[in-house]
Amino acid sequence: MIRMRTQITELFGLNIYTEKSVFVGEVEDVIIDIEGKKIESLVVGKLNQELVDVKNYKGLKIPFRIIRSIGDIVIIRHLPGAFKSGNFDDIPA
Repeated sequence: MIRMRTQITELFGLNIYTEKSVFVGEVEDVIIDIEGKKIESLVVGKLNQELVDVKNYKGLKIPFRIIRSIGDIVIIRHLPGAFKSGNFDDIPA
């Protein structure tokens, strides 16, 4: 589990990349599990249109469990097949 001490407001606007350097989008919002006192997911805005195949697709929720690191950017696990085929799975690590 990732343990970090940061203000939630510092997450807004951070760029999100996969472990294989594929740009996913930008943190637009944070969904919080108030009862569990933890972040549930990040809402992605300015989504990389090369990753999705749906017109007028405006956002994506990324579960906190697939986040690898948060710093100047957010790094998430690379999930083969999670996005439209664009040979992103073949990008060297």
